[in-house]
Amino acid sequence: MSENILEDEFALFREAAKGTKKITQNTYVPKSEPRKKLQELRELKEKADIEFYFSDEYEPLLKEENEKVKYLREDVDPYILKQLRRGDFQPELFLDLHGLTREKAKKELAALILACEREKVFCASIMTGFGTRTLKDQIPRWLVQHPKIMALHQAPKEWGGDAAILILVEQPENPEKMFGR
Repeated sequence: MSENILEDEFALFREAAKGTKKITQNTYVPKSEPRKKLQELRELKEKADIEFYFSDEYEPLLKEENEKVKYLREDVDPYILKQLRRGDFQPELFLDLHGLTREKAKKELAALILACEREKVFCASIMTGFGTRTLKDQIPRWLVQHPKIMALHQAPKEWGGDAAILILVEQPENPEKMFGR
């Protein structure tokens, strides 16, 4: 019985398709080589982004009151810095730089900023620790050189206190997430 139904359906289809002609396949399907080139370009761009050059010679004018480091990019509302100081922004990514060399720390900072851009993370925390204060003093000087850093401030106690820095990374595509709306 099922064979008859199947045969009837084929007969109906043949009747409906009567008078049509077969379409020839003339669509060009490119080889996969351009994709490889795009992948290589993407990898080169990522490598360049990760190796963002932070100068050791640059000495920014960082506002330090009571040894609390803070920075606000010129085009950013000053109230943002107050919110950052109070802990109104909750960091979504954390970077611990304990025990890293200066060069490795530079690469990790650049990778963190890149990750913030990719993941649309507005606030991140960088654990500098105390140690010899080499990284603790140098990291803010590096961060202010990056065009995506809007603000930075010594972290409130709940996010690491004096051993951490909170940063705000520019995210123009998603303003609602930036301000918690």
